[in-house]
Amino acid sequence: MRRLISSVSTLGSLLMLVPQGQAQAAPPNVVVILADDLGFGDLGCYGHPKFKTPRIDQMAAEGARLTQFNCPAPFCAPTRSALMTGRYPFRCGMTQNPAPDGGPAADALALPKGEVTLAQVLKSAGYATGMVGKWHLGHKPGALPTDRGFDEYFGIPYSNDMRPVQVLEGTKVAEYPVVQATLTTRYAQRAVDFIQRSKGRPFFLYFAEAMPHKPLAASEKNYKKSGAGLYGDALADLDDSVGAVIDALRQNGVDDNTLILFSSDNGAWFGGSCGGLRGMKGTNYEGGYRVPMIARWPGKIPAGHVSNELAVMMDLFATVLQATGAKMPDERVVDGRNILPLLSSAAKSPHEFIFGQQNSKLATIRDARWKLHVLPASQMKLKAAEDGRWLDPRAPDGVTILAPYEQYNLDAHPGLQTGAAPARMQLFDLQNDPGEQQDVAAQQPAEVKRLKAAYELMARDVPEVEEVKRIPIK
Repeated sequence: MRRLISSVSTLGSLLMLVPQGQAQAAPPNVVVILADDLGFGDLGCYGHPKFKTPRIDQMAAEGARLTQFNCPAPFCAPTRSALMTGRYPFRCGMTQNPAPDGGPAADALALPKGEVTLAQVLKSAGYATGMVGKWHLGHKPGALPTDRGFDEYFGIPYSNDMRPVQVLEGTKVAEYPVVQATLTTRYAQRAVDFIQRSKGRPFFLYFAEAMPHKPLAASEKNYKKSGAGLYGDALADLDDSVGAVIDALRQNGVDDNTLILFSSDNGAWFGGSCGGLRGMKGTNYEGGYRVPMIARWPGKIPAGHVSNELAVMMDLFATVLQATGAKMPDERVVDGRNILPLLSSAAKSPHEFIFGQQNSKLATIRDARWKLHVLPASQMKLKAAEDGRWLDPRAPDGVTILAPYEQYNLDAHPGLQTGAAPARMQLFDLQNDPGEQQDVAAQQPAEVKRLKAAYELMARDVPEVEEVKRIPIK
């Protein structure tokens, strides 16, 4: 197995060397847009028949789209830590979600201070750094975005259903309660404002959208207008916000020198679509791990490019460093790899294997074809009431959580629910069985042995940690 040790070049492979005596080209701006709980099949460009996302589809048509892009964990904070550090969640100490309403231990969770964020690396390279939206890597003093390399921050510091749902300006509460129907639009306005104020120098914008995480909400412009339910309405707002960012880049004359990366932190929740994959957010099936990824950089990434090669969230960190020439401050392990070649050519994946976590445990390993569930696949276990519906303790209440009441429930599962019952050491052929229906471990013992050996090698690096106990929300 190829071990992933940090070796980040100081010059981007796509940056041109400038002859002596001529002015050097300005470093590229970077915009990372991370949707929340956006499923692999939620976008028009990924095949959804009803959800309309024309601006995101246009972004894909003008750039590159990956079909085998994965998260290292099937829920929020671990994936966000991987994006910000380039490291698997078990390395960077974020294997569970911070939650202000989940008890003292969950309330205190945060990205360890010894970790180096993408914002800190780019700030040290002279970039203006701004963040809008969901942070979810700690919400106490000392753990907020402005403590971790961002010059400015505006957003809800955790999920938009975790009480108290409040918007911060820097470290101060700017809004409580939050009118979520206007949240996506206001986030987009702040992102555009940052671009306008920062266009005179290299900038890094991390735009962590609220939607389509529950509770779903949509602006007056799109509410009940999409023809695809509340989920479709929320996606229309998300699509508008991505379009607003691209328009701002063009209007401010920085479009050609800006790398935009768009993805999601995990698979879909109820109401969304995992694109024919099994499972959903929170599960170790592909519906929990695999997400859209689109990249756009006019003149550097060819229009309409599609790659079916394996990639993972930490690669965005390494790719940004390669494109900008920014340097890590030390030789710590970085699991991400530069995927600019995947975005611009028929290059092969830099990964032989990628791994999936479930909380602090390493649960899965996969390569281009095979996926081994070393641990039994996790299932979404929500207890239905007598009427068959799940009573969400974080549902809109009209007082502390302001969003439409017509949220989705158990009957709107986003992924396949059929297939072999979860068990240890199950093997699935993702090329011929992307829905993980048939366990072929007995027919492929050599593949099981090969993958298990690589899993054991990586598992040596996984520390034994005690899972955080959460107080049930009532």
